[in-house]
Amino acid sequence: MSATEALAPALPLALDLKVLRVLQAACDQHRTIATAESCTGGLLASLLTDVPGCSQAFERGFVAYTPAAKMELLRVPARMLEDEGAVSQTVAAAMARGALKASDADITLSITGYADANDAGAVVGLVHFACATREGGLRTHVEFYGDRGRAAVRLACLETSLDLLARALDVRA
Repeated sequence: MSATEALAPALPLALDLKVLRVLQAACDQHRTIATAESCTGGLLASLLTDVPGCSQAFERGFVAYTPAAKMELLRVPARMLEDEGAVSQTVAAAMARGALKASDADITLSITGYADANDAGAVVGLVHFACATREGGLRTHVEFYGDRGRAAVRLACLETSLDLLARALDVRA
């Protein structure tokens, strides 16, 4: 039996088990999670809200797909976006910090990357992550998944995100 409901048929069992462990740890620790997503378009937030009995662990999600949304919702500086580009380690960190400021969450996870070749000059499969905590911790991470298709890159982002959240919660995903 799957832990997730709506996404269960589409998710690999290993991913299903990871989300259950992360959410259970957050519930046990009375901590909440917020997401700041770009290339995943809210997929992580959807996954974190799909496990019955764990709704108290998810605080909110921000889908900041465009540079304007990153600036408005998460207060990513325009100059940073111009200088670094929307897909960069510094922008991922700013997104995670911005989500902390704009929410009551204890932990935030941001994702920004290129899931396919829609953008000129995009390095397809390059994704930057950042995980920030209310206590002041910040961990950034970069992955290069390669050009394996939009859906595969987005699913891989979920796995990496859950691993980063598990680290922040000090549990094994």
